[in-house]
Formats: sequence, C-alpha cells, structure tokens
Amino acid sequence: MGFFRYLEYFLARLLYSQKGRDAKLLTRSAVFAGAPQNVQITSPTLGGSPARLATEHSQFGSSRFPDLAWSLDGDAAKGGGDVKEWLLICEDPDAPLPLVPNHGLYYAIPATKTSVGPEDFAVDSSKPASPDEPEAKWLAGGFRLGKNLRGTLYSGPRPPVGHGEHRYFFQVVALKDSLDTKKMKPVATRDDVLREMQGKICGWGEWIGIFEQKW
Repeated sequence: MGFFRYLEYFLARLLYSQKGRDAKLLTRSAVFAGAPQNVQITSPTLGGSPARLATEHSQFGSSRFPDLAWSLDGDAAKGGGDVKEWLLICEDPDAPLPLVPNHGLYYAIPATKTSVGPEDFAVDSSKPASPDEPEAKWLAGGFRLGKNLRGTLYSGPRPPVGHGEHRYFFQVVALKDSLDTKKMKPVATRDDVLREMQGKICGWGEWIGIFEQKW
C-alpha cells in the first residue's frame, strides 16, 4: 500500500496544474445561457459557500452527504410557484481528468422540498416499481437517483494525495417544467438531464465544499 500511495502522490504532483475545469460544470453548459443565478444555497451545519468538508463527508469516512438548504432570491421567490421541480448535482472540476466527475445526480425533486440531509440519500424500498420503468430508483427524500461516475447513491470526495484542494460544486437547478423521464434512462445520466432541461431552466445556484487529501 505504501508504494501505491507514493505513486499516487508522484502523479498528483506531476498533474498538479490539471484542475479548474469550471467551464465544464453542468451549470456552465450552453442550455444555461441567460438563466439567472437566483438560487441561494447554504449548509445548516457547515455554513455558507465555500465551506470545508470533513473526513466523514469523503470516501475516507462514510461519504456522508452534506446537509443543504436553498431558496430563491427575493424577486424570484415571488414567482416561486413557477418552480415545478428541482435538480441537484455534485461535480468536481479540479480532478486531473479530461472530464468533470459527477459525484451525485438527483432529479424530480418536488418543488416543495428545499433542503436535503444524509437521511434523504437511501433507496426507498417501499416505492413500488413502475411497469414502465422497473429499474428506476427513488430515494428516501422523495426524488429520483441519477447515475454518477461510480454508479453509487453518492460518491464522496477522494482527491489524489498531494493534488491540493478540490472544490465540489453542489449545484441546484430550478425547473419551470418537469423533466420528461420517459425520454431518459430509468437512472438518468448527466447527458439525459442536460438534454431534457432545455428551455425549462428558471434559475440555479451553487454551494462549494472544499476537501483535500494531505500527505
């Protein structure tokens, strides 16, 4: 194990400058052009953005999802009834990869739900399977699970040792129309939701969690 940790550190230092691919985040996609950044997000326990994530939030702990709460800005909140549902995705633009890893994707979040906690991210086994989508997965929070890079419920931070701080962008998207789940995979991918949210975005916001694996 010692050898592989040294190797990881060596590669991380070699690729230290390979980070900051913010332009590839979901909310920087062309479909968001003109969409207002009007969703304010905070964490009741960790505070405003940016905030430090603890070991328990990472893969070195239990990959505990940080508790988050969000709301629309004042003027937008007056038309809050326009929000039909929310979407939540966590991405790391600082990974030394040509893509931005997706750590968690959740959609069909009811308009009335404006906060999440770790307890929301467990499979709801009481939800009956739909004959049309037997493979669909509903979570305890009352929303659907999308596919992440590891095919898990949520993949906590695990930056390479020695690669410095990584920023984890928890992005909340407000949608004025529901996503057409029949046009997406039962466990939708990032590309699925990006395609289906075209013309349905009425706002978005982000909360950044920071984590580093030190030597």
